[in-house]
Amino acid sequence: MAGDSHSAERSVERTLGHLRTLDSPSTQIPALPLTLEDLYRQQRMRMVRLAILLVDDPATAEDVVQEAFTGLYRNWSGLRDAKAAIGYLRTAVVNGSRSVLRRRKTAREYQPPHQTDARSAESLAMLTAEHQAVVAALGQLPRRQREVLVLRYYGDLSEAEIAEATGVSRGTVKSTASRGLGALQKLMGN
Repeated sequence: MAGDSHSAERSVERTLGHLRTLDSPSTQIPALPLTLEDLYRQQRMRMVRLAILLVDDPATAEDVVQEAFTGLYRNWSGLRDAKAAIGYLRTAVVNGSRSVLRRRKTAREYQPPHQTDARSAESLAMLTAEHQAVVAALGQLPRRQREVLVLRYYGDLSEAEIAEATGVSRGTVKSTASRGLGALQKLMGN
């Protein structure tokens, strides 16, 4: 099982690392004071991709990110620096995505379930069959497991940063990642 878990981890890391590379060839934050407009230009697409990986719907992801930037605008004067602003955005995107998923769950209880593939043709075209299988399997994981794996392997965040963004302890992040990789391995049939 340990070998299987490592195989799932390598697949997730390759897929989400590939997406991370496509989205932001340079993740360096300039030392100069950034404006909100600078952050929007530099971080918007990265935050949209993060939201898409969490909610699996591009239009909804755009809405989540717009709400996050609106909140950032309202709280701009209280932030220390650009890194704090990016952390604020990341947390707002995770929380906004959670809200969307809660609303979806409630809506599904009143409507017959149906499967739609909300990923854009462009994003799927950039992925190999293995990467597509990983992204599809991620969409089947429980919310918290998906969040932790996406933030770890796509967001390239440390356990401490994931804990801050999701509001759970570092130990919970570590155990959730382990359970998520195991579940992903089963879903992918490896």
